[in-house]
Amino acid sequence: MKNFNINNLHWQNSANPIWRITFSSICLLLLALIINACDNFVDVDLPNSQLTATAVFEEKATANAAMTDIYSKIRDTGLLTGSASGLSHFLGNYADELKFYGDPQNGTVAFFNNSLIASNADVKGLWDSSYNQIYASNAVIEGVDQSVHLPAVDRDQLKGEALFVRALIHFYLTNLYGAVPYITTTNYEQNRHAVKLPVGTIYNNIKTDLELAIQLLPENYISADRVRPNKYAAHALLARLDLYADLWDEASNEASAVLNNTGLYVYEQDLDKIFLKESTSTIWQLAPGFSGGNTLESVTFNFTGGPPPLSALTTELMSAFPINDQRKIHWTKAVTDGTTTWYHPFKYKYSDTGSSVEFSIIFRLAEIYLIRAEARAHSGDLIGAKEDLNKVRNTAGLGDTSAITQTEILDAILQERQLELFTEFGNRFFDLKRMGRIQSVLSGIKTGWDAHDILFPIPEVELNLNPNLLPQNPGY
Repeated sequence: MKNFNINNLHWQNSANPIWRITFSSICLLLLALIINACDNFVDVDLPNSQLTATAVFEEKATANAAMTDIYSKIRDTGLLTGSASGLSHFLGNYADELKFYGDPQNGTVAFFNNSLIASNADVKGLWDSSYNQIYASNAVIEGVDQSVHLPAVDRDQLKGEALFVRALIHFYLTNLYGAVPYITTTNYEQNRHAVKLPVGTIYNNIKTDLELAIQLLPENYISADRVRPNKYAAHALLARLDLYADLWDEASNEASAVLNNTGLYVYEQDLDKIFLKESTSTIWQLAPGFSGGNTLESVTFNFTGGPPPLSALTTELMSAFPINDQRKIHWTKAVTDGTTTWYHPFKYKYSDTGSSVEFSIIFRLAEIYLIRAEARAHSGDLIGAKEDLNKVRNTAGLGDTSAITQTEILDAILQERQLELFTEFGNRFFDLKRMGRIQSVLSGIKTGWDAHDILFPIPEVELNLNPNLLPQNPGY
């Protein structure tokens, strides 16, 4: 099994000597994976002659293949995969959304018990896959910048997408690990000595990447299924970034840039349609790995018998739903063995179907309304904040919020985020942390919770290879 390492940027194979990746080989590898994998992101007919790095980015088809392969990796491995090794499952167990029932030898146990250590294989796997995806994004950026014959509109599209992905992965990395390197090149010598940057600096770099991506990406989607991001996907991430950075006016403005585009986005009010692939509330999503397939989330979370084979929703989450909250009815499902009842997430309902019904949604309108509601509340626009909050509440079958004061409204927004965004890429964990609630909430219900658990440990092997990554995060 080959492993990618940020410190020396080479592929390691125990049976073979170290082979350092060149720009040409990374592109060839991307294309080889595209051709050999069963993937419906793109169908590419390879030229008869062997491709060089230059040739990859001179042809639209092969340049698109390099970019869309990154999306297949995001879907299948790392932070945003819907499989059990992604953040939706890991952080659901790490916080208060999921309870683990599976094999005690399963790596999820360490997340559920909040007992991560620096040598944890899953922590390193998340780190490695993230920097793999960032490296591949940098290869696309460099490739299209050096391209001579690729049309300008295609260069802009591909570079904008790669910048968006680079920003997205760094956003999650810094919120998980704290200070991390911000990698913007494929240069081996630079990357093997990469230094950690403060979170504020990383946020500035992310903002710079996203602002450029917004300039480069088109308003309309280049594919009807919204699997290739447009400029509003970048606005959505920038809105989230500004919210996390306490930049209230900026967060509100970026959210409005998305919400005001009613030509592209129509808020879906049928809970059973929000996670369908045609949902008009979707801003960006990932296609399944094969034609007719559905999401990895449906495989990870759905079960039909008890006890649960993996994880189930916690009593804390289930009891948080108000009476008549339709999300409890439509987005969770009860399973019983006649004695005990468990609940699993049921946002994604389909697995084996004749054609694809659901794609994995990364950004959707409900989050953007809640971002703007929170930003408005902090800025003193309490009426506007309640309007946005009520938009989400009303879709769930609830009446308008009774919150009046700024504190009450912010508390109501946090609860609404818990009920709307559960098991979606760790939103709950990140919300509790950034709002300063994580210690008071998790220490009362998680026996293994310690204050230092707000950050993952930096993988031990990374520290050994690159002293610039020291010191280790506190508590590890």
